[in-house]
Amino acid sequence: MSAIKLQPENFKLEDTTIWSFPDRGSWGTHSGKYRGNWSPYVPRNLILRYTRKNGWVLDQFLGSGTTLIEAKLLGRNAIGVDVNPNSIKLSNSNLHFTYQETSKIFTKQGNARQLSFIKDQSIDLVCTHPPYADIIHYSQDIPEDISLLTYEDFLQAMEDVAGESYRVLKEGGICAFMIGDIRRKGYVLPLGMNTMQKFTDVGFILKEIIIKEQHNCRSADYWDGREKTFLMLAHEYIFVLEKRNDGS
Repeated sequence: MSAIKLQPENFKLEDTTIWSFPDRGSWGTHSGKYRGNWSPYVPRNLILRYTRKNGWVLDQFLGSGTTLIEAKLLGRNAIGVDVNPNSIKLSNSNLHFTYQETSKIFTKQGNARQLSFIKDQSIDLVCTHPPYADIIHYSQDIPEDISLLTYEDFLQAMEDVAGESYRVLKEGGICAFMIGDIRRKGYVLPLGMNTMQKFTDVGFILKEIIIKEQHNCRSADYWDGREKTFLMLAHEYIFVLEKRNDGS
């Protein structure tokens, strides 16, 4: 088997609040085959900006393992959690490569709303990409899968996710997640801002709001040539929040 390219070419750390990656990134074992997974450029930027070597990264919506692949390539330790055993299996396969960096990488089937197996104040960065309510169902009958929930129930579940994220983060730690808005019957539901509010409600301080441009969205193909009375959603949010117990 030929050697895989393990690093992106000509990578530059983003320095504004507008991010756009037309080339989603295909180094390492990354691919866009897992529906809804994020470009590896996103966790790479977040991990490099907000952690140091051997720091601990948590992704509690593991998906196909994009965040953990980047953590391994960048010399960070990481824990990946997902309710779906198929996700764990796929991520373990994607993480099965050798690299000169020495990292501790763990995957575990579990519930993002209940991370009791992770100690208080043990994580440096939460770096995750939750589902967008029930836009994509990632399983059929797993009770804890929040991608099966309605908009209102999803937001309620994210209260617990926010609380657990706050608990496991060290003082001064960063919680960064990407999420987009959704449209129902022609009208926008502000899923991004409503979800962000759940995190500030538990004590996080909002540090950055990054706008990420969407590329290659499946809904764009559906509406191509069809008449519509609304604008296509072409952005997502990356919220960067900091844990400060004193509120400063």
